Amino acid sequence: MTARSTRRPTATHPRLAVVGAIAVAGALTLTGCGDQTKNAESSDAGASASAPLAHLLPADIRGKGVIDVGSDIAYAPVEFRDDSGKVVGLDPDLAAALGKQLGVRFEFHNGTFDALLTGLRSGRYRIAMSAMTDNSSRQQGVDPDTGKKVGEGVDFVDYLSAGVSLYTRKGDTRGITSWPDLCGKKLAVERGTVSEDLAKAEAEKCPSGKKLTIEAFDDNQQAETRLRSGGADAVSADFPVAAYAVKTSGGGKDFQIVGEQVQAAPYGIAVGKKDTQLRDALRAAVNAIIQNGEYQKILEKWGAQDGAVKESVINGGK
Repeated sequence: MTARSTRRPTATHPRLAVVGAIAVAGALTLTGCGDQTKNAESSDAGASASAPLAHLLPADIRGKGVIDVGSDIAYAPVEFRDDSGKVVGLDPDLAAALGKQLGVRFEFHNGTFDALLTGLRSGRYRIAMSAMTDNSSRQQGVDPDTGKKVGEGVDFVDYLSAGVSLYTRKGDTRGITSWPDLCGKKLAVERGTVSEDLAKAEAEKCPSGKKLTIEAFDDNQQAETRLRSGGADAVSADFPVAAYAVKTSGGGKDFQIVGEQVQAAPYGIAVGKKDTQLRDALRAAVNAIIQNGEYQKILEKWGAQDGAVKESVINGGK
């Protein structure tokens, strides 16, 4: 669920070791994006008088004891619902750890990815935490397609690094090993992601007669369903998501990753530009769980340890 970028894809080293490390969460019952006010889920952390960083939070959040989080809860293993309907994954576990430091609960509210920052600006959410890449377009509130200002930007508290991968049906790669191979093919992506933007940039390079057809969906589950049914030749998603799908879908029989990752960039927690006290409190909490080792344990649980950062920074994306 990364941010858009117009740079030409540049290969990074593959991190296929993550696939073997990913924790299998069992059969997934993943819901679509529904009523955002009725899909609130709390992290496991409750308010605690002993929370060492509670004093850093704005007074209104300390009084409420809750941080409302906008998230597209259909992006396993980063955030998704298990077969009991509970919101689980990398982001919810990290949020619970941050909550212990800050003495508050993080309540996840389901929404479509491309509307999360709108919900943040309108006050529906206090933060957005949804495998969202930190980049300059989002920081500045600029539409990356038009270059026009569309609203106040956001600040990001960076907490992970991830690249983008392509995957196909297992044993049916259609000759796809890299992005240029998509010319003449059909690619399914989640709307509003770097995958969609990379596809648009690649489509402009395709020769006449070899059009790259792009189908954009509300969530990555829909894109995978399209691929599984034969309606698309490949899907693009963040590497942890692609690796998890390869590991779990159809018991590992549905998909395979093709080629190398591209566009490695930081994930960030999005916070309003004026909410600087909350932003700084979150950064302090991320650095606290990095230092106490809880961060590493959570990343290892979800197979994301290769994306670990040594220190959280503000607006580290380009």
